[in-house]
Amino acid sequence: QVQLVESGGGLAQPGGSLRLSCAASGSIFSIYVMAWYRQAPGKQRESVAAIVSGGSAHYADSVKGRFTISRDNTKNSVYLQMNYLKPEDTAVYYCKMAIATVTVPTFGYDYWGQGTQVTVSS
Repeated sequence: QVQLVESGGGLAQPGGSLRLSCAASGSIFSIYVMAWYRQAPGKQRESVAAIVSGGSAHYADSVKGRFTISRDNTKNSVYLQMNYLKPEDTAVYYCKMAIATVTVPTFGYDYWGQGTQVTVSS
């Protein structure tokens, strides 16, 4: 019913930039929270950034000042602008959205994107 599709990953040089996009489609009633997570090999999945429906954003300390999360409610999309990339940013990035569907509009269920690889290397 609901599907999240990510794009924008790839290879970047240290100090470079990438912009990730994630678009949701389906029988969407409302999207409460949009967020980005990442998982590096041998590491636990960690929260990178989140943005609530009102527009307030939260960032992990490791990316503050470098990454910016934004959302476009008209497109059911969330973006992650990543600047001044570091090798330690290398990971698979996943978008997540808490979505209430048309059939169940009273509960926000977590949906995940397929993941997109970000590699930062010289």
